[in-house]
Amino acid sequence: MTAADIDAAAKRIDEVVHPTPVQHADRLSALTGANVYLKREDLQSVRSYKLRGAFNLLMQLSDEEKAAGVVCSSAGNHAQGFALACNSMGVYGRVYIPSKTPKQKRQRITYHGNGFVELIAVGHGYDEAAAAARADAERTGATLVPAFDDPRTIAGQGTIAAEILEQLDAVPDVVVVPVGGGGCAAGITAYLQERAPSVRIVGVEPAGAACMAAALAAGKPVPLEHVDPFVDGAAVRVAGALTHEVLAAAGDSIRMTAVSEGAVCTTMLELYQNEGIIAEPAGALSVAALADLELAPGETVVCLISGGNNDVSRYGEILERSLVHLGLKHYFLVDFPQEPGALRRFLGEVLGPNDDITLFEYVKRNNREMGAALVGIELSNADDLSGLLDRMQVSDLDIERLEPDSAAFRYLT
Repeated sequence: MTAADIDAAAKRIDEVVHPTPVQHADRLSALTGANVYLKREDLQSVRSYKLRGAFNLLMQLSDEEKAAGVVCSSAGNHAQGFALACNSMGVYGRVYIPSKTPKQKRQRITYHGNGFVELIAVGHGYDEAAAAARADAERTGATLVPAFDDPRTIAGQGTIAAEILEQLDAVPDVVVVPVGGGGCAAGITAYLQERAPSVRIVGVEPAGAACMAAALAAGKPVPLEHVDPFVDGAAVRVAGALTHEVLAAAGDSIRMTAVSEGAVCTTMLELYQNEGIIAEPAGALSVAALADLELAPGETVVCLISGGNNDVSRYGEILERSLVHLGLKHYFLVDFPQEPGALRRFLGEVLGPNDDITLFEYVKRNNREMGAALVGIELSNADDLSGLLDRMQVSDLDIERLEPDSAAFRYLT
């Protein structure tokens, strides 16, 4: 993978992929002391950068390969880029997606494909969809269009780096990139190492799916035992072999970090409320990582907003995860004596003046002296938790706090 490969890809995809803006982020700059810019790939025609790689690959197929059809697997965004590429080139394809892919992404895939793609949902995560796509390609002779682990895909996604260098007045000090399978990070890293080797690159993974960090630590791609599917655009169990090779060769030029899913949710809400940016979970990874980076005052930092395909129906869960991350939402099991006034005592003696009950589930049992209730409490300030716990401790009620890493808590959130 060379910068020349990526420059060639930029010329090849120019007719369909248009440059996205690099915008200065005043709020984030004030928070970090650096000059923070956002590379807005959420403004791409398919609301993510994935069109770049898919179109670059399809453009290089022979007429025979196009006639045989194409197939891909995706958590949603690659499929949209793939679908638009198929539609624009008149090539028929099949898309395998995880069964949990948000409805919004499914609808957009069908829209961009405009009759040229068939959508097939299989399995619970990306890896099951990828296996189904590979089996399809072997069975039918269709060309597999990988989401990240192909030099043509990597080169197309690496065109983002070429645009960043063209759009800024000076070479940036840091470029922060989300990482799933690693295609975008590999392409950007390969280009910057050759054309702007002074740039520090930070790859950001969700804490529940840090497959590239695991691959770099092991010296090869290794499957994760568990993957949290929430950051669906980056929830990959095994990093790509080619992408790992590129990032491993980069050495100290790239640093990997991970952010919690709760931090991602908080960042999504902040981007929406302050910048008016609708970022999907993977699209918010780079900005979520800013709080953990050591940045010198005045450094120029570019964060890639990789996608904006977020289903509005997910915002209830996003808000919930954010409140838990910020220490504002807590759950308890409370054993109430089944007698009049028990709840009133809890409200008066345990709950603080600014605490709010957001969930209360209780069923009276006539044959029991005590009855357990599930109580959700939202605080106005995270520091109020210690006082709440102290009041619970001295009360005559049996109260159990549900810890965020417990099975019961995961069920609630």
